[in-house]
Amino acid sequence: MIRALVVEDDPRTAAAHAEYLRRIDGFEVAGLAHTASAARRELRDAVARGERIHLLLLDLNLPDGHGLDLCRELRASGLAVDVIAVTAVRELDAVRRAVAVGVVQYLIKPFVFEVFAEKLAAYRDFFDRMRAPVSTLSQREVDTAFAALRTSNAPGLPKGLSEETLDAVSQLLAEGADARSASEVAEALGLSRVTARRYLEHLADRGVAVRAARHGSRGRPELEYSRPRAATE
Repeated sequence: MIRALVVEDDPRTAAAHAEYLRRIDGFEVAGLAHTASAARRELRDAVARGERIHLLLLDLNLPDGHGLDLCRELRASGLAVDVIAVTAVRELDAVRRAVAVGVVQYLIKPFVFEVFAEKLAAYRDFFDRMRAPVSTLSQREVDTAFAALRTSNAPGLPKGLSEETLDAVSQLLAEGADARSASEVAEALGLSRVTARRYLEHLADRGVAVRAARHGSRGRPELEYSRPRAATE
């Protein structure tokens, strides 16, 4: 589970964001903080308990300081926690400074649940890739990890799909003669199984991949995907 701390000065807004978070698979609310000092305390207490907070949903305009100053403090302390800015601040300079201090997503208020869920799902895919049980990543694995954070679509792609990840999935199918399941593609590219299947289904719907039932395996039937024969010969 990804444990997220909601940092928002308005209690009702904080509660709403926490409720949004609970509706998304893979996330757990680690706590709510209404000030920068309260956020620092929550983070210190989590460390003292031996617990991990992976993510801050961070408002930038807090009563006792700016959210980006808190980000700088966290970076300087060496505390590894990702930050999604959840704010009404939309000035170009603020966005640039957010990128400079390591904010991984920027969500502008007001927004509906679907937009919130899309950003969090993209972060979850990035988080899953960064937990790969290896010490180094290939260029393609790095590219697909960062592509997960981009939720804006290229023309013609369904919502939530990135062109970079689609290319990586397509290339993986083209590299071998054997068909691959969503689980196998997920493992090879550092994706979640659900995400891998979305890309494979999109390729199959476009006729770029062929889907078929995988026979001979026990348990729940599984689909496998391969390049069309003319594309592999």
